Amino acid sequence: MARTALYIGAREDEVGEAALLLGDRARIDRIAEHLDAPQFVAENRGLRTVTGLRGAKRITATAFGMGGPIAAIVLHELFDLGVRRFLRIGTAMAAPPAGIGDFVVAEGAMRGDGASLTYAPLGYPAIADYNLVAALRAQLQRRCAPWKAGLFGSYDGFYTQMFSLHAGQTQPVEALRAEAHRLGLIATDMETATLLVAGRILGAEVASLCLATVDGLTQEKLDPAECATREREMFEIALDALAEANPQ
Repeated sequence: MARTALYIGAREDEVGEAALLLGDRARIDRIAEHLDAPQFVAENRGLRTVTGLRGAKRITATAFGMGGPIAAIVLHELFDLGVRRFLRIGTAMAAPPAGIGDFVVAEGAMRGDGASLTYAPLGYPAIADYNLVAALRAQLQRRCAPWKAGLFGSYDGFYTQMFSLHAGQTQPVEALRAEAHRLGLIATDMETATLLVAGRILGAEVASLCLATVDGLTQEKLDPAECATREREMFEIALDALAEANPQ
């Protein structure tokens, strides 16, 4: 009898050999357009999943919502169903030399989150899988897309650490921004460090590709039309990287 994941609700025969992990559940319908023979898994707890073909590879895409804890649950459940290669795609805040509209590839991440601590102590590094990063670099270069690779910072508090919603909340955000600049971080998000640590501890290959949609210095946002165009490009890059990456 096929195993069934507790939260995402998928059976092991409903998932592929590799998976995309993304936040926005609305992207599942859009990414299905980039797959051959897409099959949607019954939705559970708002977690949407589709599996389809990209060339000869069977690839699953699951939307986890927001934040490291639920992202780790989705990765852990898919790993338990047999998936061994994961790519987190989504959006991030850019820091120089990256700017809005750039694709940003995580070579590693600073662990400012809490969920990764349940997998490994803080001294354990959050490092992306070398082969997946190489595959992403090759796809980005092939398409002449604007991109930067470097270190991410992942944090749990979006409005308390990453983005000022009101004028009175700027001080902690500015302090973290200054620290990110000192450390040379090119992007910040809420999930990359968690997934890199959890995946490596479990024995999976994990990498992260994001579209920089917010300028971390000015809080300027990417134009919606350009964001939609770049999103489609990100889907193509991510799917081809998963399909063509050399196995370890």
